[in-house]
Amino acid sequence: MIRPIMKDPDFLTQVSVPATPEDLAVARDLLDTLEAHKEGCVGMAANMIGEAKRIIVFDNEGSYMTMFNPEIVKRSDRYEAEEGCLSLEGTRKAKRYRSVKVRYQNEAFQLRFKTFTGWTAQIIQHEIDHLNGVLI
Repeated sequence: MIRPIMKDPDFLTQVSVPATPEDLAVARDLLDTLEAHKEGCVGMAANMIGEAKRIIVFDNEGSYMTMFNPEIVKRSDRYEAEEGCLSLEGTRKAKRYRSVKVRYQNEAFQLRFKTFTGWTAQIIQHEIDHLNGVLI
């Protein structure tokens, strides 16, 4: 189900709680909502649809990927980026890393580790910031 985009900064700055298998429907709604906004959006966090759960979805080089409870465990090569967000007006500067290693759970809640670089790494960092209550 496509959900409305949350724009309330008081809600968006709350730290999200861990996701559980009961949140699989939230992940599906998050994917549906991202797909509906694919012209201007490459990633979303669950709080962007009003769910304070640690779930992100994003374009991973042409196909969508879902992560439950993601956490960056390693980062390298810091740079300054300029980003926009469906939940906010305009663009803002953000400190990012060209490479990030992420610990997360897949849809079966199995623990995984994966390193991402470039644009995909930037998207993931933006979405994990959302989970941590950080707005650009």
